[in-house]
Amino acid sequence: MGEPCALARLARDGLPSVGADDMQQARQLVERAALTFESFMTDPNMTVVHDQIKNARGVFIAPQVLKGAFIVGASGGSGVFLVREAGTSKWSEPAFYTLGGVSFGLQAGGEASEVILLVMSERGVSALLGNNIKLGADASIAVGPVGAGASAATAALSADLIAFSRAKGLYGGLSLDGSVIAVREDWNHAYYGKSVTPTDILIRRTVSNPGAANLVSAVAKAAAGK
Repeated sequence: MGEPCALARLARDGLPSVGADDMQQARQLVERAALTFESFMTDPNMTVVHDQIKNARGVFIAPQVLKGAFIVGASGGSGVFLVREAGTSKWSEPAFYTLGGVSFGLQAGGEASEVILLVMSERGVSALLGNNIKLGADASIAVGPVGAGASAATAALSADLIAFSRAKGLYGGLSLDGSVIAVREDWNHAYYGKSVTPTDILIRRTVSNPGAANLVSAVAKAAAGK
């Protein structure tokens, strides 16, 4: 996709260390991602996530997207991406990314949101295997319905990614169209002990970390309808 734009560089490099090393931060992100995912699965307003994870090719989880983390009027955070293997339905270990350029609407409900992206197509998976992608351009994205009667609205969704967000009990309010997801190479390296690409982690599956077991198990159970 050529040289990353300024927004992509912000998404990739814009999250400074907060005192812990890369390994500790990566471990904490995996733990928080598991908690966020399990919370969405039991949230009565997020029944579509529970229903559609069964058909998803992948899931991206950002436990904390902060308002104003990158540039004025935009926000960002770190997330993990897991992919379901087509033949076996086994889920991969997590790969680390940043999410930048998210716009908070007036109804967003605070300074931080949790975000889950269900990746519904091979095109969506392939886009996320690159160094960075712009949502809405490299992969289409739609806002997932929430609340009562939401399941009936999913038939109209045909995007590569379906986005769900939540902040302090409020739902939606984030605009992800135009946001950039970029590979977090430093955390991938730290978590798996060597330099690896998203393809190594998600497709070839040449590395693993036992610390991801709870997250992988939670996603696998939900995708299997358990």
